[in-house]
Amino acid sequence: MKAKWLPIAAAVTAALASQAAFAVDFHGYFRSGVGVSEDGSMQTGLSDNAKQKVGRLGNEADTYGEVQLGQEVFNKDGKTFYVDSMVAMTSNGSNDWESTESRFQCTSADGTTLDGCENKEDATFALRQFNVQAKGLLGFAPEATLWAGKRYYQRHDIHISDFYYWNISGAGAGIEGIQAGPGKLSLAWVRNDRSAGDVFGQYTQTGVDGNGDPVYQKNEDLNVNTLDVRYAGIPLWQDGSLEVGAMYALVNETDAQKDLKNDNMKNGVMLTAELTQGIFGGFNKTVLQYGTEGYSKAFAFWGDGSWYGAEAKDGADGFRFINHGVIPMGNSWEMGHQLVYGVGNEMWVGNDKWETMSVVARPMYKWDDFNKTIFEGGYFKDKNKSTNGSSLEDSGYKLTLAQAWSAGSSFWARPEIRVFASYLAQDKQDMKGNAFNGGTSDDTWNFGVQAEAWW
Repeated sequence: MKAKWLPIAAAVTAALASQAAFAVDFHGYFRSGVGVSEDGSMQTGLSDNAKQKVGRLGNEADTYGEVQLGQEVFNKDGKTFYVDSMVAMTSNGSNDWESTESRFQCTSADGTTLDGCENKEDATFALRQFNVQAKGLLGFAPEATLWAGKRYYQRHDIHISDFYYWNISGAGAGIEGIQAGPGKLSLAWVRNDRSAGDVFGQYTQTGVDGNGDPVYQKNEDLNVNTLDVRYAGIPLWQDGSLEVGAMYALVNETDAQKDLKNDNMKNGVMLTAELTQGIFGGFNKTVLQYGTEGYSKAFAFWGDGSWYGAEAKDGADGFRFINHGVIPMGNSWEMGHQLVYGVGNEMWVGNDKWETMSVVARPMYKWDDFNKTIFEGGYFKDKNKSTNGSSLEDSGYKLTLAQAWSAGSSFWARPEIRVFASYLAQDKQDMKGNAFNGGTSDDTWNFGVQAEAWW
């Protein structure tokens, strides 16, 4: 099915290119390279969301790319229409010919996956954006953008860990950038459904047949709609500004789905406040987030708001504190940093509190306009406390040294080619167990070369 996106992408490209070539906006991103660990392959390991927790430098084993094409297709009397599109691909970079073709099919007659079987593709393609953006149509706010379709929507992230902490990208519609006092107001409605398998199981037994064998019914995916309001660009003091927002997850379940989870699937609210402070030409951001019901899982498990944990126990809540930024330190040094602390409370029966903590620092020394030496160190700890008083912990760290050649001296200069060596180790592994060498080792080395670019 995924291969069917290829002719669609080709059609989009042809349609946009049929206009004047100079009018087509071409943007993109990619990372790719080669690496090896002492365990036999280049691994991330450590924990789920490993690069978000200990940093991405020398800790990414994939090939990933995005190609974005857009064009202004109408401009008259102050009214404009813009068409935007993006196709993405990801693979493990293991060979030359990487396609969407399944290597083998291994399912039973009722569609369930058999034990010990795997449907594996070398590469996956996805449609990430396909939308229309119009300006000048709203008489009460001619400066605002009216949009509809599938798009990236006001994403907030930490670059050094590739962690998106405020993001509801998806298919939807909204009005963006309404001038309201000192700041700008944005309103959006985005769909973020959950798979049935994740929430309440792919199949439910409904009875037995005449032979006494179980009869199963396939469950429908759960419809989740997110209503989003943001107010950005509130001036505070010199080089300081504030953005605030609220998200409301509306669970649109069927009667059958409600029965499957004993009415645990409640609507939830997520509140975010982000303070941005300019420092010496760089920036520092401090973020506070609070959420109820399914949003509790976003804070415990490194979500961004687009994923709503509707299966969470009724009454769950959580919060998250984040501090991150990139700060110049003289002419030759720059440093990126991350501090994250998240908590989810009473998310399932028996769970009292899940805590996650991460600290990452990436100092960089610039030898000249094209040569850099980069160090990145990261540490994380996860703690799951049960209602019976017991607790389990996972913790670990990563150390990376890299030499990079980039198109400029800035922290953000790209394209960049880097040679790296990374050491990854666990302190505790109560929940995950040993992460490396087939579960037999608690540490490993990664060596590799990677390229990264955006344009």
